[in-house]
Amino acid sequence: MSFFMLRRFCCGLFAVAAFSTPLAGQDAPDHLGELQTRAIKEKQASWGHWGLDPQNYTQWGTHSNRLIPIYTFGTRQAGTGLDLDDYTRENSIYRDADRLEELYGRPPESTYNPEANYGDQTDLARIQFAALAQGKKHIVLIVFDGMDWQTTQAAAIVRNQNVDYDSGRGHGLYFQDYQADGTSQFGAMVTAPAIASMKVDTDKQTVEPGSKLLWGGYNARLGGSTPWDVPLDREYLIGKSSALTHPYPDSAATATSMTSGIKTFNGSINVGVDGSQAESIAHRAQKQGYRVGVVSSVPISHATPAAAYAHNVSRNDYHEITRDLIGRPSVSHPQEPLPGLDVVLGGGVGELAEEAETPIEAFETSKYVDAEDLRAVSQQNGGKYVVAVRTAGQEGKTVLESAATQAIKNDQRLLGVFGVGQFSGHLPFQTANGDYQPAPGRAGTAEEYSEADLDENPTLADMTSSALQVLSRGDANFWLLVEAGDVDWANHDDNLDNSIGAVFSGEQAFKVVTDWVEEHSNWQESLVIVTADHGHYFFMTKPDALITPAPNE
Repeated sequence: MSFFMLRRFCCGLFAVAAFSTPLAGQDAPDHLGELQTRAIKEKQASWGHWGLDPQNYTQWGTHSNRLIPIYTFGTRQAGTGLDLDDYTRENSIYRDADRLEELYGRPPESTYNPEANYGDQTDLARIQFAALAQGKKHIVLIVFDGMDWQTTQAAAIVRNQNVDYDSGRGHGLYFQDYQADGTSQFGAMVTAPAIASMKVDTDKQTVEPGSKLLWGGYNARLGGSTPWDVPLDREYLIGKSSALTHPYPDSAATATSMTSGIKTFNGSINVGVDGSQAESIAHRAQKQGYRVGVVSSVPISHATPAAAYAHNVSRNDYHEITRDLIGRPSVSHPQEPLPGLDVVLGGGVGELAEEAETPIEAFETSKYVDAEDLRAVSQQNGGKYVVAVRTAGQEGKTVLESAATQAIKNDQRLLGVFGVGQFSGHLPFQTANGDYQPAPGRAGTAEEYSEADLDENPTLADMTSSALQVLSRGDANFWLLVEAGDVDWANHDDNLDNSIGAVFSGEQAFKVVTDWVEEHSNWQESLVIVTADHGHYFFMTKPDALITPAPNE
């Protein structure tokens, strides 16, 4: 193991050791890595599978319509519209046929449920709107992209080294156990889109119905009334049931629901089914003088960070989305650009040019970020942002901290673009044992990181810390989105080792937030929501298989 890999590994050990992860040191057996590697090699596993077929470990590699857990902090008895109970149980929108019709734009088939205890994803936007209206100073939405209840349970089993819960909030992970001075609550929500897809024109930014419309909804009898239920009809939650077809969501529609409070079509970034642009919580907060920011472990223009602020009919219009985030003219706002976010930190780096005089010049245009946009917004060229990019030979955390210090000193914004160019620009994946050596996924291959990949990139927790410092300078109010996007990438890859590691990585970022609140604020003036945008479809048939065997076993 090289020096840089050893340092990152030891840092991972220290970070997760704070949460009692059962790791004995760098020579400890990589139990999850071995399980994942064997499952891919043998194409099946006795302990679990992705999808419908128990004999095919990688049968399903995308999303599902499972109910998703919600963890809130600073909400219990915090006031009307802030308390999670205002949206669940007897207050569930799914118990009100008229409100459901308004939400979905039509009566959703077989969705009304007079016994629903779950809420809807759009309720999270309503909680944030209420927090803004009632003067909460600090609002943070933390999205573990793709982390359903089953993913959380798997991570908790590895953390606890025990299978000691099979329902409810669970325990062992920091966001499960942390109570925020008695203000934390737990619930569940529907994540279904209004409609599966629409025909879009990215140049004109128009939408129209396609030839076949598949309308959204959720049937609890078929899919389950809690996130931990085994569905009566397993095909229903992935849109394959002959009894009833509801589409499963994507990250664009779900993130839009959480930030703007509307149901829309898959692929939409804050654009409604009627083509209108929706106002997000970040837009509202910014108008009220709040600083606003996004942090992500995946490219900054991916669906979840994009939906914090941008407008686009297609989540794949990456460069135009980035321009919205940083206040540049875009296809959606050509004449009057959006003001731009105060902090934008994430992945998106492409290849790095050699022998360039400055890091920005070394940044080649990537799939997600245009090099000219970086130069245009940089304070070196009269722009509003201190720009930090992955820099050859320099530690990523140090590069980021230096930029954050400069932004605070000069009262400027902060833009940071990091990642591994050859792997679509995301940050290196932390694995379940923290060693950043991923096991193979559904394609039979695994990502491999160089010493530079590990050293030249900050972690999600590092980014979250810098974002909080810049946004809060001068005791300012702020809104922040933090996305652990690598959970979703791991689950798409049917890779439980990477998935659990990504949960741990996001957990570390969550603790950065709660530590900041405890040191600089309190739970009367701060609100934090931890959730996922949608689920995947992993079934764990032998949970105790995830426990690391004793050396003599």
